[in-house]
Amino acid sequence: MSQRLNYFQVSEVLSKRYLDFSMTLKKVPVVQELGQLVDIRASQINGCGFCLDMHVKEATIRGERALRLHHVAIWRESPLFSARERAALAWTEALTTLSPHGVPDDIYESVRAQFSESELSDLTFLVVGINGWNRLNVAFRTVPGSADKEYGLDKAGLT
Repeated sequence: MSQRLNYFQVSEVLSKRYLDFSMTLKKVPVVQELGQLVDIRASQINGCGFCLDMHVKEATIRGERALRLHHVAIWRESPLFSARERAALAWTEALTTLSPHGVPDDIYESVRAQFSESELSDLTFLVVGINGWNRLNVAFRTVPGSADKEYGLDKAGLT
């Protein structure tokens, strides 16, 4: 696979602003708590190899256990996730794979039971953000691992 184009170079201003948005998100407490799981799950669903590779490496650097990373794809069956993490993963899936009828009330209510309004709003911005990155990287076939040195992901020891 080779990259179709480098959108960071072609649309430099837009890419920088979107990156600024993502970096602002990383400062939000609920994103610091659950961001890696959300980013990994959305990237799995969207088939974004670049983002999946990146976020698994980031999570590894932050000390996430390997088995939990493997279980993100099967979070419903896995005993390794808390109720709050499960709610975040359900919300991620609902927003990433929007049905023609929107987000079902039962999913909203289960998520709302775990998060304050502010946390839910912030979590939603996180899901919006990763879905945008997924679409950019899938569209332009960004090669997984191609930015490891630039982002310090080589420290994960997973190459």
